[in-house]
Amino acid sequence: MQEPALDLVIAALKKIRETRDRLPRASRSSLTRLQRFTPNKAELLAPVRERVRVCTKCPHLACSRTQTVFGVGNPDAEIMFIGEAPGVEEDAQGEPFVGRAGQLLTKIIKAMGCAREDVYIANILKCRPDMPPGSFGNRVPTPLEMQTCRPYLVEQIDIIQPKVLVALGAVAVEGLLGTRGTMRELRGRWHSYNGTPLMITYHPAYLLRNQSPSEKRKVWEDMLQVLERLERPITEKQRNYFL
Repeated sequence: MQEPALDLVIAALKKIRETRDRLPRASRSSLTRLQRFTPNKAELLAPVRERVRVCTKCPHLACSRTQTVFGVGNPDAEIMFIGEAPGVEEDAQGEPFVGRAGQLLTKIIKAMGCAREDVYIANILKCRPDMPPGSFGNRVPTPLEMQTCRPYLVEQIDIIQPKVLVALGAVAVEGLLGTRGTMRELRGRWHSYNGTPLMITYHPAYLLRNQSPSEKRKVWEDMLQVLERLERPITEKQRNYFL
């Protein structure tokens, strides 16, 4: 990466600006050359995606998966949503949050004034947790599975550098922070992941199981805090919104 070199150039220009009467100027060709040194986040994510695609660190998951589920969205996103693991629909399509819970997440994102393509969505696990033969549904990933897969997510976060992280559910929190706790204790207030503001809220699947308006409102209040943190305009309709 050429970022250190670019930082040195920016620091030198700043020093010139502070010590001289005339502002520093750069030619168009110089600016073009500097832009070449700025890493493209999509290009940086590509080799990580490929390592995930062929990963066999969890042999039982590598054998049972249809495909890996890396992540989706804008590599330059200000908001990054993190779930726990792919389900059966995600395993089939290779994209996170495409089932019923994903449809609700998309609805939440739209209510925030964003498109799904504006944010970035990923999971702690990149493979669907395996299920016993003949069983249905999805299971929670084990601590060891999350610990094994977590470095891939860390790389994604380091490359994307979102302004805000949103962890969806207690399992995602455990995978990201290594912290166990009830959602009652964790949600609704700001946490931090390596200096990045982290909002913890309920997983959309929880809202599908619990249709209580008060629980839905809690999630929306968490999203309002995210919008406020990003200094996004919030309409009166949004403030009074219920999912």
